[in-house]
Amino acid sequence: MKLRTRRAAPRGEDRAARSAPASAWAGSSQERAAFLRLVSLLLQYPDDGLLAARDELCRAAGALPASPGRDGLVAFTGWYRECEPMPLARSYVETFDLRRRSSLYLTYYLHGDTRRRGMALLTLKQRYRVAGLVPPEGELPDFLPVVCEFAALAGPATGEAPLRQHRKGLELIRSALRSAGSPYALVLDALCAELPELSAADRAAVAGLALDGPPAEDVGLAPYGPPLDEMLAPYGPPPDEMEVRP
Repeated sequence: MKLRTRRAAPRGEDRAARSAPASAWAGSSQERAAFLRLVSLLLQYPDDGLLAARDELCRAAGALPASPGRDGLVAFTGWYRECEPMPLARSYVETFDLRRRSSLYLTYYLHGDTRRRGMALLTLKQRYRVAGLVPPEGELPDFLPVVCEFAALAGPATGEAPLRQHRKGLELIRSALRSAGSPYALVLDALCAELPELSAADRAAVAGLALDGPPAEDVGLAPYGPPLDEMLAPYGPPPDEMEVRP
C-alpha cells in the first residue's frame, strides 16, 4: 500500500524540517523516509506481495543508519522472514484486527467513537490532500501504516505532525503489544524511539486511557456536523470494541 503523490513537496520543506522536534536520528532525510516507509510496510497485513519481499525488507532494515529504532526493525524482520505465512497472517489478524486495545487506528485513542473522531478523520484526510497526496481508497486516514507513509513522503515537519499529535495513542498500542508478548512490539518500539519522548503529563494521560479507555460520546450535546457513521460510511465499518481491561 502506498499513498500516491500528486505533486512534489514544497521547496520550503527542508527548512521546515529543521524546525521540527529533534530526534536521535543520525541519517539523511532520505534514510529517515526509508525508515518510516519500512515501518508502514511491516504494519500492513502480510499479503502475497509482502511475503515475497521479506528478504528485501530484511536488507532494508539492515541498511538503515545506526539509530535507536534500527535494531528493533532488524530484530523484527528476522522473525518476520522466518515465520511461516499462515501463522504470520494469523498473528497479524489476532493482534490488530481482533483486539481494539492494539488497533492501528490512531484517532480512536484520542477521541473514541465520537463525533470528534469523525471530524479528526476528515481533518487528517484534508491534511493529506493539501500536501498533494491521495490517501488509498477504502482505508481510514488514521490507519498507522497510512500515517507513516504520509510522514515518509511529506517530511519531518508536515508529514510527522500526525505521529507527534497521536504520540499517546502510539504508546498505548506499544504497551498493549508488549503486554501480549507480540513481536510487533518491536516495530512500535522502533517508531516511538524516533519520536519525541512523552512528558510526565503525557505518561499520566496514557495510564488513564489504559485504565478507562477512550472518551465516550457526550450525552445531551447537540452534534456538530453529521453523525459519525455517516461521516465514516465511505471507509467501511469500524473495528471491534477496544478491550480496555484484561
